[in-house]
Amino acid sequence: QVQLVESGGGLAQPGGSLRLSCTASQSSLRNYNMGWYRQASGKQREYVASITWTSVTDYGDTVKGRFTISRDNSKNTVYLQMNSLRPEDTAVYYCNRPSRPCPWGQGTQVTVSS
Repeated sequence: QVQLVESGGGLAQPGGSLRLSCTASQSSLRNYNMGWYRQASGKQREYVASITWTSVTDYGDTVKGRFTISRDNSKNTVYLQMNSLRPEDTAVYYCNRPSRPCPWGQGTQVTVSS
């Protein structure tokens, strides 16, 4: 059974940057479309970005121009580079397959505050 593991979160200043990573244990992500999602406290999970196995990307309106999703199949990892961070980006960030989700991982906390 695939187990998704997110990492790289932490505390950032407004305007700062973080890079998140997503890996899957005992499974290759190479042939999967993958996405990033986030959930703020008391809110529904929100779509952030996605990338196909051919590296075609898509972004939610609130992060477009600031975030970049990428993948390194040799490292079995999907990344989310987050620049120009805003306080409203504060949330737990998760990765998963957009169409056929696996069980959700623990996520990684991103907090943007001065």
